Amino acid sequence: MKKITKAVIPAAGLGTRVLPATKSMPKEMLPIVDKPAIQYIVEEAVRSGITDILIITNRGKGLIEDHFDRVPELEAKLQGGGPAKEKILKEVVDISHLANFYFVRQKETRGLGHAVNRARSFVGNDPFAVLYGDDVIIGEDPACGQLIRAYEEYGKGVLGVKKVAPEAIHKYSSLKVEPLHDNLYNCTDMVEKPTPDKVLSLFSILGRCVLPPEIFDILDQTPPGVGGEIQLTDAMRTLARSQGMIAVEFTGKRYDMGNKLGILQAQVEVALNHSEVGEDFRKYLKELSKTL
Repeated sequence: MKKITKAVIPAAGLGTRVLPATKSMPKEMLPIVDKPAIQYIVEEAVRSGITDILIITNRGKGLIEDHFDRVPELEAKLQGGGPAKEKILKEVVDISHLANFYFVRQKETRGLGHAVNRARSFVGNDPFAVLYGDDVIIGEDPACGQLIRAYEEYGKGVLGVKKVAPEAIHKYSSLKVEPLHDNLYNCTDMVEKPTPDKVLSLFSILGRCVLPPEIFDILDQTPPGVGGEIQLTDAMRTLARSQGMIAVEFTGKRYDMGNKLGILQAQVEVALNHSEVGEDFRKYLKELSKTL
């Protein structure tokens, strides 16, 4: 079985739910304390054993590519500035060495399935991970790594899932699952943004999956679905019905960076555990809470 070392991060969405902040700033570059959201996603992939990362962007997303590049002018300014600046210099330089980075544009906004299909030449005949660009998942055991272990155990495509509130399931996907062991399930069907009569369960795909290269041929044959877009869920449904897929109820806290509340939650909760500002921020929140 081939080891999974490649990951695809779709980051071509327009971020309309958090306008006007994303008018000129990619939502993937919105900061969580002192790092952009997409860096947390990349770091999760690297901790999971990923060495090569393709980021799918579109027009206006050049800041993402710049972030993972070297900045000689900034590095020169930081160099020789004492221990504090040397520490920052190392952090800045290390960003470009996290993985081997590749970029491709999705020239038309035609859905997540269309975006992932742009990765065909990068992936080749290898299985690969997909980490959605607006889903930050933080935990001791990286979510992507949990899915990779399930792939190594079963040799099938894997879905990262959590239960969604009944009143919210129509905004997500709904999966037909049967328990295997621990937090693993067999998935044989799914539907994107189901109407009440089409809900299969409250389990939904939330931001992570591991796919075999066969998904590209399936995507080629997948017609536009919900919203007139080529839905990755529709292609994975074909895969689940024909081969079965594994669903992993992953551990870790997920933050939706395409949602204003999700952004605020990420900022607060990550700040509380931040080594530099966590203690002072906690004191600030305690004082602030007295005024609420």
